Amino acid sequence: MNLVVDTSVWSLVLRRPRVDEDDPHVRAFRRHLESGDGFFLIGNILQELLDGLRSTKQFDRLLTLLDPYPLLELDRETYVAAARLRAGCRAKGVNAGPIDFLIAATCCQHGFPLLTADKDFSRIAGHCDLITLPA
Repeated sequence: MNLVVDTSVWSLVLRRPRVDEDDPHVRAFRRHLESGDGFFLIGNILQELLDGLRSTKQFDRLLTLLDPYPLLELDRETYVAAARLRAGCRAKGVNAGPIDFLIAATCCQHGFPLLTADKDFSRIAGHCDLITLPA
């Protein structure tokens, strides 16, 4: 299975000095990694991960670590779908940031589930075809 790994899960997996191996999101990440599932990134997730680093050495190390994971392409349709989804959700009282809706729309467009620890995505998933993991 192909899936997108959200910033929230990458942050848990890369946590220093120690990763909580009992965290259900970390366990799900490890399970999917060991099964050979395809992990994908979205540009905004890559940027969020790199933005959080304090040194050039950490930046370069993380960039090298993430290099094997391909970026999903976003096009005009993706951005329109994200805006439409956000407008529909806001009308129903579901609020989240515009980047979260862009991530959700990208996953829906490509048919990939999202491995996330961010509860906003569970609320968004109630209004589109987004599948969030762990379920």
